[in-house]
Amino acid sequence: MRALFVQHDHVSPTGPVSDRLRERGFQVDEILVVEQRNFTTPNVAFEFPDIDGYDVIVPMGAPWGAWDDACIGNWLLPEIAWIRAAIDRDIPVLGICFGGQLMARALGGTVTRAPKAEIGWTSLHTDDASLVPSGPWFQFHYDRWTVPPGATELARNSAASQAFTFGRSLALQFHPELTAKTLQGWLDEGGQSEVVADGQDPHLLLEHTRAEEPLAIARTVCLVDAFVDRIALLGA
Repeated sequence: MRALFVQHDHVSPTGPVSDRLRERGFQVDEILVVEQRNFTTPNVAFEFPDIDGYDVIVPMGAPWGAWDDACIGNWLLPEIAWIRAAIDRDIPVLGICFGGQLMARALGGTVTRAPKAEIGWTSLHTDDASLVPSGPWFQFHYDRWTVPPGATELARNSAASQAFTFGRSLALQFHPELTAKTLQGWLDEGGQSEVVADGQDPHLLLEHTRAEEPLAIARTVCLVDAFVDRIALLGA
């Protein structure tokens, strides 16, 4: 089986999510939409690959808004259509944060700026902890979706909807792929000032993440397994 990860920026590695898929026997391919040299001018042209031959598509997070057609529309709108085409062809999609928001738009929901950012480790109210554990999960986003027509919301908190399913696909608002190394990359690429603006200490957030990482990876393993076996129906 083959999984295709869509990395939208150069500091968002696929982490424990792709690690677990490899352990489950998947061949993992990765594509990068906005290269480092274009990070401050991200409205690049990008041709998304043919989805034939892939068993899972995983669009990941991004520092830009999934609603911001003016900023990144050259590739944002084609990606939304590409994701919709995958879902229409019954190819499972696992959308992570920005990727989940793209799924919401592709399926007829909306994505808008939220009243308040979610940054850091948060717990969820989940309808099925064996599928989407309550966490804590790491969050770093400023936007939120409306659950699209025909989808089933699985988890939420007081700030935003956190997970929904649609057929064989699953959208997540949080970051199961995050490790301390990933967070360090985000902080180095402008995230430190965003954490400070949110009233938090970046050093303490990183230390918290290092302490949480082993349990967080274990939760991610459970989440990926449940997605593969129960949602995507790709288990042996």
